[in-house]
Amino acid sequence: MRKFFDSNALWLSMLIGALGYKLFLPLAPTLPWLIFFMLFFTFCKVNPLDLRLHRWHWVVLAAQMLFAFASYAALLHWTGDKILAQGILMCFIMPTATAAPIIAGKMGGSIQNLTTFTLLSNFATAIIVPATFPLINPAANMTFFPAFLLILSRVAPLLLGPFFSAWLLRLAYKWKAKKEFVLPVKIAVVPFYLWVASIVVLTSVVTETTILNFHAQISNIIILIIASFFACLLQFGLGKLIGFYLPAPSKGTDYQDVLINPAAAPKTMAGVSSITAGQAFGQKNTSLGVWMANTYLDPLASLGAAAYILWQNIFNSVQLFVVAHKK
Repeated sequence: MRKFFDSNALWLSMLIGALGYKLFLPLAPTLPWLIFFMLFFTFCKVNPLDLRLHRWHWVVLAAQMLFAFASYAALLHWTGDKILAQGILMCFIMPTATAAPIIAGKMGGSIQNLTTFTLLSNFATAIIVPATFPLINPAANMTFFPAFLLILSRVAPLLLGPFFSAWLLRLAYKWKAKKEFVLPVKIAVVPFYLWVASIVVLTSVVTETTILNFHAQISNIIILIIASFFACLLQFGLGKLIGFYLPAPSKGTDYQDVLINPAAAPKTMAGVSSITAGQAFGQKNTSLGVWMANTYLDPLASLGAAAYILWQNIFNSVQLFVVAHKK
């Protein structure tokens, strides 16, 4: 039963959130807390001293920004449709999801390396978006520092709060017990189930956003949904290739296969990096993307980010299904 749930949890949670969105919508204020504790338990598995930048981090970040602005310029030139161009821009420029290390860990990726990239990606987005979006949508009347601080205020507490809380717990435990902190196996699975709960709530929010924007031309909606599908496949696929050809060490000072990378033991370093970089490039912080589009671009462009959550979770469901049936 647990094996079935683990491999099908993401699409089931999306279905439940979409069908019962009116029921789960009032739970939207709990999302920050779900994410906070999800990351706290995840960061408890990682020694902060093991967080290091590697070559694939910079290559994936550069590719993310290149595809974001190149796709925007190309679509705007070829179609003249600013909503389509902005919608696909959002599919690429959204930073890595805070939950990406959880999914990567279940598939055998490196939680340490993906945590490092998640921090890098989210803070890079907080700098790049205020610097470039005024050129894309001058009507937004956005200036750099207020926008930078506003985006940072949405990103930093949910990343740095649980990160430093987990680090303090590790330090206190080491000082008290005179040994490294090890997260109990029974608690190590908690972040995944918190992520499933957050997907239910987030899907209900995205469903309402889509319904409210349904006054847009149906052709625009269909094109954005299809285009976001190809953007999703491209990013996951390209990320896996980058990770495979630029492998990075994933073992830390107090490395434990079972807790940190439960499926990584039989894999090569290139295989671990391929999984990790694929999630880094492909799994996006869609809630931040929807908010940025609604705040700084044409609100209809948020449909690109809203559709992306569907495709990335279907893709992750397939990956988890394959991993579960290989065991």
